[in-house]
Amino acid sequence: MNEPSSARPVRSFVRRSGRLTRAQARALEDLWPRWGIDAGSSPLDLDRVFGRSAPRVLEVGFGTGQALLDWALQHPEQDVLGIEVHTPGIGHCLLGIERLGVGNVRLLDQDAQDVLSQRLPDGCLHGLQLFFPDPWPKKRHHKRRIVQPAFVAEVARVLSPGGFFHVATDWPPYAEHIREVLAMEPGFRESADTGSSRPVTRFAARGARLGHPIWDGHWRRVTAG
Repeated sequence: MNEPSSARPVRSFVRRSGRLTRAQARALEDLWPRWGIDAGSSPLDLDRVFGRSAPRVLEVGFGTGQALLDWALQHPEQDVLGIEVHTPGIGHCLLGIERLGVGNVRLLDQDAQDVLSQRLPDGCLHGLQLFFPDPWPKKRHHKRRIVQPAFVAEVARVLSPGGFFHVATDWPPYAEHIREVLAMEPGFRESADTGSSRPVTRFAARGARLGHPIWDGHWRRVTAG
């Protein structure tokens, strides 16, 4: 599960070691070989990974997996990929997969930008969800925000025509930044409704309790021109 080295100098996250429960440690040891995809740079054959051909949705930064598992349960006809770099969260999600008997989920412990640029073929996804990415509020850290032109261009590349991109944040200046970046990408059209739902996770509930306005942005993949 270790991330391969990369020459890209700016990361949108900082790996923080977290304390694993015994159950999470057991999940990483026993369940990762079944539901996890080891880090690497080789393109993925998603039909082989999931053992079938189906529409696929990717969630970047799934946290503990609440939204990811909710989507997988509601859409058994789809395959769900999740990317997360926080080890306890991965362990928690693996336990959820086991408890719920979810068979249409696979997890990656790798920088999402590397996964998008190196491992996903053109047009392979039906949708991509990005819920509450780190807003990096200080101006000197804005370059660390994951939503940048290069990232959005990769999202457009891996989405099939008509595919959706759903972003949520509770930081209004970041919402403005996201809309500005998406407006520059000809492969996207903002949409009022993409059919992508977001359950109220603990993170979202905490933001609401603190009075943070939660913003959801929706886009559809279109043919440029």
